[in-house]
Amino acid sequence: MDQKSPFRIAAVQASSVFLDLEASLDKACGLIREAAGEGARLVVLPEAFLPGYPMWVWFIPGGHTHPLRELYTELHAHSVSIPGPATEVLGSVAAECDITVAIGVNERNSEASDSTLFNTLLYIGPDGSVLGRHRKLVPTTAEKLVWGRGDGSDLEVYELPFGRLGGLICWENYMPLARYALTAWGAQLHAAPTWDRGEPWLSTMRHVAKEGRVFVLGSCQAFHMDDIPDRYAFKEKYLGAKEGWLNPGGTVIVDPDGKVVAGPGDQEETILYAEVRPDQLVGPRWQIDVAGNYSRPDVFELRVHRRATPAVTVVEPEDEGLPQEDPAAGSE
Repeated sequence: MDQKSPFRIAAVQASSVFLDLEASLDKACGLIREAAGEGARLVVLPEAFLPGYPMWVWFIPGGHTHPLRELYTELHAHSVSIPGPATEVLGSVAAECDITVAIGVNERNSEASDSTLFNTLLYIGPDGSVLGRHRKLVPTTAEKLVWGRGDGSDLEVYELPFGRLGGLICWENYMPLARYALTAWGAQLHAAPTWDRGEPWLSTMRHVAKEGRVFVLGSCQAFHMDDIPDRYAFKEKYLGAKEGWLNPGGTVIVDPDGKVVAGPGDQEETILYAEVRPDQLVGPRWQIDVAGNYSRPDVFELRVHRRATPAVTVVEPEDEGLPQEDPAAGSE
């Protein structure tokens, strides 16, 4: 990294096209192009933007199996595989615009049963390649009705021409050891796609920025009752008394001193921008660098297990040193 000039970053506040992957993908591409057109080199889109956050889990009781199953089936049908057609589309737009993209997606476990979903933060580089993904380690309370648990294999910080990028999804930002791991790996920009909003979430975003001396991009959906098509029976049955904004947004950009430099967005779709000076990525750590001058490895030790935990591991006979059957044996 040899960044000498200021650069722009962007945080999107917008709603998905509810449970419609193709339309949500088109909308995401338009937002990416818009951010790039305003000079942004990094854009962060909200949690589970493709094809939408399963907000019904906060309203439908867990024992109501049939409506939960029906909604899960539709969400699954519109979820993405990584890599897959959706990542190809996003990669094409990122390369066209020369912009890095961090976007929340519902991801199928296509490496195994292809039936479980993960809440995933997908990273696309400015050359259009998939830099990586991060599956949310712990779905929060009712989210467990939809998403599986990720593992440590995809915790990562990515070296980009303008800085080092990491991220955590929503309430993962309350996991101090996860935050510390990313800080210790050199994160300077922190993507925080979320469904949370208001206080104390805004204070959390400021704390994460101040603690890690990072720019935090907290990107949330602004989601209105009208964003749920009337064809969904659960809208009337379980949300009939609700009106207006189910989530007003609260998207924000915070600098390494913990100061809000853009936002919070409120009850509207918008893209927030901030300019980053290269000195801001280093200078604030003169005072406190939690993985440097404020660390005490002689007192505290963190071990991060970055091994994958696959559902199935196939062991062939040759892997165990067992004799292999001769396919020609017994033939004449």
